[in-house]
Amino acid sequence: MRTTRVLAASAVSAVAVATLGVAAPVAVARDGMGANPSNIVVLPAVIARGGQITVTVDGCPTGGTMTSNAFRQANLTPIQGANQTSKGTATIDDNARPGTYDITVNCSGRTLTRPAAFTVIGGVRGGLGGSTTAGATPTDMAIGGGLVAAALLGGGLFWMRRRAERRI
Repeated sequence: MRTTRVLAASAVSAVAVATLGVAAPVAVARDGMGANPSNIVVLPAVIARGGQITVTVDGCPTGGTMTSNAFRQANLTPIQGANQTSKGTATIDDNARPGTYDITVNCSGRTLTRPAAFTVIGGVRGGLGGSTTAGATPTDMAIGGGLVAAALLGGGLFWMRRRAERRI
């Protein structure tokens, strides 16, 4: 009987130690001491002004912030089910100049900068089909005139040949 009590007490102690051992790293990570940001991924890598980028950071279990010269500070939030990964979105400023930009993340007081993380391109001219001229250029006129002349010549030859076949 005495052995049973000792074994039961040992089992309870073992469960308590195991639970504390598993919970301790989680508590340290939630305090931010386990934060070590790495692997900054920016998608898409090329974006127009006014577009949105998505940033994911490994080693950032409690979230944080991200900054760049191309957008205002944005928040990173932890991804549920992902091991120490945070994610956030940012909108590129309409007045951002085309070029490559760095991005800096701050997770629990630790910072990491990824140089040339994404590229901003100039905006498109919507509604104009991408055109920048007001009319046809002289080259366009020459090509069009050549095509019309070829069509008239081909049509004339076809008509003359069909006319000759009817006389036979």
